[in-house]
Amino acid sequence: MTPDPTPRPRRVKRLEEAGIISGYRAVIDPVALGRGLEVLVDVEVSATDHKTFEEFEETGSWYEEVIEFRRLFGRPDYFLRVAVADHAAYEGFLTGKLSGLPCVLRLESHLTMKNAKSNP
Repeated sequence: MTPDPTPRPRRVKRLEEAGIISGYRAVIDPVALGRGLEVLVDVEVSATDHKTFEEFEETGSWYEEVIEFRRLFGRPDYFLRVAVADHAAYEGFLTGKLSGLPCVLRLESHLTMKNAKSNP
């Protein structure tokens, strides 16, 4: 007969079964991955119909540079976190991909100086 697991693994298992712990993640060093520059981008789209939002979300979610993509209430319509190697790579992403989408009305880029708080 196997001994009962210690209290900690039992608690963790219960939390997993209850859906409180929904998964685990790897913490990746963006510099080691060649994505040392992070840019926060506000995006406003030119139309407010459902089809435009769906098309923008479908296209934008496929860009490997986009690591977070949120639709917001009010303005701007979207918030994107973009991770690239450097300023030249961001310029290429912005001019070659994001600003070329027909529904994009306005973009505002915020270059990250440092990440003062990160989720564990």
